[in-house]
Amino acid sequence: MWGAPAEPADSYYEVRPECTDVPITRFKIKPGKTLSARKWQAAFSPDGHLDIGKTLHRIQRGGIHPSIRGEVWEFLLGCYDPKSTFDEREQIRQHQRVQYARWKNECSESFPVIGSGKYVTAPVITEDGQPIQDPLVLLETNPGANANCTEMVKELTIRGPLDKKVIQWMLTLHQIGLDVIRTDRTLVFYEKQENLSKLWDILSVYAWIDTDVGYCQGMSDLCSPMIILLEDEADAFWCFERLMRRLRGNFRCTESSVGVETQLSNLAAVTQVIDPKLHQHLETLGGGDYLFAFRMLMVLFRREFSFCDSLYLWEMMWALEYDPDLFSLYEEPESNIEKAEGSKGKTKSTRQCGKYERENMKIKSSDAPLPISVFLVASVLKDKSSKLLQEARGLDDVVKILNDMTGNLDAKKACTGAMKLHKKYLKKVMLFLSSF
Repeated sequence: MWGAPAEPADSYYEVRPECTDVPITRFKIKPGKTLSARKWQAAFSPDGHLDIGKTLHRIQRGGIHPSIRGEVWEFLLGCYDPKSTFDEREQIRQHQRVQYARWKNECSESFPVIGSGKYVTAPVITEDGQPIQDPLVLLETNPGANANCTEMVKELTIRGPLDKKVIQWMLTLHQIGLDVIRTDRTLVFYEKQENLSKLWDILSVYAWIDTDVGYCQGMSDLCSPMIILLEDEADAFWCFERLMRRLRGNFRCTESSVGVETQLSNLAAVTQVIDPKLHQHLETLGGGDYLFAFRMLMVLFRREFSFCDSLYLWEMMWALEYDPDLFSLYEEPESNIEKAEGSKGKTKSTRQCGKYERENMKIKSSDAPLPISVFLVASVLKDKSSKLLQEARGLDDVVKILNDMTGNLDAKKACTGAMKLHKKYLKKVMLFLSSF
């Protein structure tokens, strides 16, 4: 209702009473600005087509009401096509749930703790596939179970040598467990064992299907909001899987490099263009590789904002970056290759695109656009430019100045700053290119 006071959103993500040092939440539910359940329902036609343009505008103005956040995210992340009907989406949902159940069953056959409501935090297998009898594993898996973890692994090895894929996957399971018990531990939600095991199950299944990337530290921070927002485990998995489509390059590692280094290089290039003085200062301090921004890019500012504010930041980023072709890009890769090879396909409607995506569409380039997260970090550095130039005498000072921002950043201002820098960067790049 217009004129009604803004409502704090913290009550939707309850913090444990003993945790008093969590960052304050700035996001508030603002009537007339925040996307409400009523406005969300009104955005659908009778058969289920979503007016995505109007929805994106509302999200960019005031975020999403926590009560509908999960279902809106499914569209923002490309789980569903806004042009689909209610019936078509239900068919997709059921198909995806069956697919997830199939993968989870495969994992459970290899390691029955998956899906048991438990998780492990100690190694269960050696690199050559032999079971490890760790007392902690026995303690975690034995109460109420028919067989303990070591017996499970022994049963598998009796059948013959374990497949290399299975060994590699089982080697990561305890690391997933260790990260799970550290993830969002200030939230009441994770006081329940079933929620911890759900997070462990989803990450374990993802590591099973994505053999190229597997599991890496930081993924639990990205997955955690999904299981809080979406009650069905399979739905939460697919939201996380779609997010990883955007971010998996950051986690892909080789013997000589980490995937996120590409984004760090992009950040360095952007900063050099928009704030050459700061870039030169950081290079002088030995920070030209921008590794101090590693965490911000890897987990999308999860540590710099309160839990609630980080969700607000994410949905604004995704709304700004939104591409209406997202669903077809994920679901029909073959048809998109054909389009790229000559078939024009339908012209993309700018009204259905996010503001950031529209800006990128103006630039006729074959290169993939930089993600908005790069400009968000650049915006934060730009805001702290004077302090960094005056006070940073070493990389430790740079890290301290940036760490001091925790809880003091405004998500909406950060996105506005990122958009301004993006425009400025494109203008300078185009000017540079036109000079040749």
